[in-house]
Amino acid sequence: MKKIGVLTSGGDCPGMNACIRAVVRTAIYHRWKVAGIKSGFAGLIDGEVFDMDVSSVSNIINLGGTILKSARSLEFKTRKGQARAHRVIKKAGLGGMVVIGGDGSLRGARKLAKTWKVPTVGVPASIDNDISGTDYSIGFDTAVNTALEAIDRIRDTATSHDRLFIIEVMGRECGFIALYAGLAGGAEDILLPETATDLEDICRKLEQGRKRGKSSSIIIVAEGDEAGGAFKISKEIEQRTGYHVRVTVLGHLQRGGSPTARDRILASRLGAAAVEMLIKGKHNLMVGVVSNRIKTYPLEHAWKCKKKIDRSLYKLTQILAI
Repeated sequence: MKKIGVLTSGGDCPGMNACIRAVVRTAIYHRWKVAGIKSGFAGLIDGEVFDMDVSSVSNIINLGGTILKSARSLEFKTRKGQARAHRVIKKAGLGGMVVIGGDGSLRGARKLAKTWKVPTVGVPASIDNDISGTDYSIGFDTAVNTALEAIDRIRDTATSHDRLFIIEVMGRECGFIALYAGLAGGAEDILLPETATDLEDICRKLEQGRKRGKSSSIIIVAEGDEAGGAFKISKEIEQRTGYHVRVTVLGHLQRGGSPTARDRILASRLGAAAVEMLIKGKHNLMVGVVSNRIKTYPLEHAWKCKKKIDRSLYKLTQILAI
């Protein structure tokens, strides 16, 4: 095997470009060739394959998004679509693949590895940080810092106008972004999919704060919270407390922007490790970082083992919000 392919799939996130750069330059360092595939598995099916060299990844480490573009492909979920992709891989002379993305992308990587016997290594990249087998996925740190900056700015307005702001952050069915951004931003409460939401208790704490002179508050809501989202929660709180509630949904703002130093370093380490695994003949796995060390797991570990939030951090947010 002397030539590998690299693609990004699913939702984009900051740090993907740094990972692409590491894949390309690590492969070339070891005298291997690299082909980029545009638009994820959809581009692979359509044969959007092109050769990459050192210059093709110059000055991209600081860029958000992905220069390879990304897409979701329903066709690749079918055997017919996978067969088309496999033919493209063979025609392009690719002896292995690096797939960068979230759990859906890693499922696609497993199809290539198990069904079509293509040596494949997955790299976890998702702002949601919901991928097992790594402490942090590429893009998470940047998303948290983006959310934190918004929280800090909104707190200025909340304080100036004596209002309660509810800020909804992304994360699908996981509360990692909400937990980390809420703790760092000094939120008065954080509502997570992993914890029961007690609106009566929230209102009670708001009333306690009001009695001791507190006139503004910030509540962070993860988009997958059981209570039905920021707007529904805001109406409930208004009816029960009489607070003037404002809602801000950060949305896709959290997926863009220049990656933080932590994400650039993580992406560089994981991209290089993915190539080195293929060179060593180790594949059909995912690379991650656990306790600051590179670790590998079977691709299916990414979604079969549910990743849990750190309950001690959640308890800390409750203590500090008194």
